[in-house]
Amino acid sequence: MEKIAFLFPGQGSQYVGMMKNFYDQYEIARQTYEEANHILGFDLAKLSFEGSLFDLNKPSNMQPALLTASVVAYRVYMEEIGINPQFCAGHSLGEYAALACSGAMTFGDAVRITKRRGELTELIADEADGAMTIIDGADEEMIRRACEQVSTDTAWSAISCYNASSQYAISGHQDSIEQVESILLDQDAQTTPLMMSAPFHSRLMESAGEQLGVELANYRFHPFKWPVVSNVTATPYTEAGRITGLLQRQLSQPVKWAQTMQYLKKHGVTLTIELGPKNVLSGLVEMDKLGMKSFAYGQKEDRKALKELLDQAVVSRPRPTVVTKCMAAAVATPNRNWNQEEYQKGVVEPYKQIQQLQEELEAADQAPTTEQMKQSLGWLGTIFETKQVEQEERDDWFHQILDETGQYYLWSDLKVTTA
Repeated sequence: MEKIAFLFPGQGSQYVGMMKNFYDQYEIARQTYEEANHILGFDLAKLSFEGSLFDLNKPSNMQPALLTASVVAYRVYMEEIGINPQFCAGHSLGEYAALACSGAMTFGDAVRITKRRGELTELIADEADGAMTIIDGADEEMIRRACEQVSTDTAWSAISCYNASSQYAISGHQDSIEQVESILLDQDAQTTPLMMSAPFHSRLMESAGEQLGVELANYRFHPFKWPVVSNVTATPYTEAGRITGLLQRQLSQPVKWAQTMQYLKKHGVTLTIELGPKNVLSGLVEMDKLGMKSFAYGQKEDRKALKELLDQAVVSRPRPTVVTKCMAAAVATPNRNWNQEEYQKGVVEPYKQIQQLQEELEAADQAPTTEQMKQSLGWLGTIFETKQVEQEERDDWFHQILDETGQYYLWSDLKVTTA
């Protein structure tokens, strides 16, 4: 059995038309874009498929657009293949998709947060004299020496991403970045300036990070379904309570991507699946010859090859449904209400209704309809209410049920469903 890591790309993977083939083919892709459209207040699908590259590249558009593209790829993968990973990791912005797909934050919250992150970084890009460049064909020491050579107290540059053994990014003040580019070009390195980019993962982003921390404090995060490796530490988050601090630091500290790949290799990962529009991260896996198979799920040929590789593992793996998960949650939650009459009416009877529905579905060999799923969630809400389950615990259960069954689109009207 393969040991799998999901990889989620960051800035640079976006392009006009990304994920249009998924949108045309899969209902879950359309539902995901509709959810994002509702939150953002504009048609993200139209911008992603038909908009101008200039508009798509604006950070306040690009960041939620790329997040949504990655979540679409993840949700389609879970529908078509459904094998869980042992780890997740996202490069820079991609860490938000990794957290959303791990269940640590809802997709809706991730859209809101990345939009705000984009607005904050857009301000830095407009106001600060900053820049960011990708360097290929130079080692860490060469780049570090060049940065030290040109940096002063008022104009400096530094390594901001450790992408692979022969690819790095540098960020800092524009003049300093240009001087480093010139030095490295003379040493036969290749440079790729990132147009319209803020100086991500550098000290110039500290103020944006502080404001992002204020934004993140408004959200509640959930338990992880599987480990997510942090860009800042190159090790997995140990608890949801660390999300705010690490995401705040991520804006101003280097991305330890090469170290993350070494962590995955050390812990036995044999297969990486890039969930996004391109194959940037798969290329980095191949670049460092880490001995891990790599597939980019957004690429048609890779998708086909991955399905063939994993087909055998899917055959005996039944998927849970909202109804079966509601039954499990109803049993697993503790009771704090010892009024027998209330318990009979508010717990025993709705549980029997869920159970009867499941028996009918099994007899007909059918999956539950949307209405039946909403019914089950409503009955479960009654059970939680009667058992006096704390609100945060209820939210965790509902989030887990919808996330693990792939019925993400029900999250937006869940409160209405369970009222």
